[in-house]
Amino acid sequence: MTLVVTPHAPTLVPVAGGGNYPVHRIYCVGRNYAEHAQEMGFTGREPPFFFMKPADAAVVVPDGETGVIDYPTLTANLHHEIELVVAIGTGGAGIRAADAAGHIYGYAIGLDMTRRDLQGEMKKQGRPWCIGKAFDQSAPIGPIHPKAVTGELLRGAITLDVNGVRRQKGDLSELIWSVNETIEHLSAAWTLQPGDLIFTGTPAGVAAVVRADVMEGSVAGLGTLRVAVR
Repeated sequence: MTLVVTPHAPTLVPVAGGGNYPVHRIYCVGRNYAEHAQEMGFTGREPPFFFMKPADAAVVVPDGETGVIDYPTLTANLHHEIELVVAIGTGGAGIRAADAAGHIYGYAIGLDMTRRDLQGEMKKQGRPWCIGKAFDQSAPIGPIHPKAVTGELLRGAITLDVNGVRRQKGDLSELIWSVNETIEHLSAAWTLQPGDLIFTGTPAGVAAVVRADVMEGSVAGLGTLRVAVR
């Protein structure tokens, strides 16, 4: 086989304890905490819906380091969304919620960065959100912690501070659609593959960041993710 252009190197997320996890796809769940759904103008347990980011939107931040993202173009309203990220280890289609935990390799902390003004304009026009969600550097992520070490994460605090001030707080038990239910719904639409990441939703408190802000996100059992905006 002759390649006519040089292929991009795969996106690799370090695994706590050693090794790297190659990213295949990034799936995101929208409005999966009740209070966040309400702050976005929605109520109730609506059916889950999904959007995607390119694999190279991930900005990998090793433990103990501060990652850096550039303030993106075309926006004046860049929002943070702290999320539990699920890393798929065994793929499949039509996975039942009761079996979903067996498909999870591990967990990480992630940020779903959002150009909120562009997303809002697309919503008004009934157009796709890609320009608001799937831009470069829109998915900072910390190391993946194997489920074999952490156990299944069903509850625990999830928080985000900006410049030392708490912005977001919630508990994984407050997910409208649990991780296992999310995998069931997602695998009904796509065949999940090893290397797929699932950003599972964000608690209330999303707000804007500007250049020089420092975000520090935490999920119980997974440490912290620290990212600066330049």
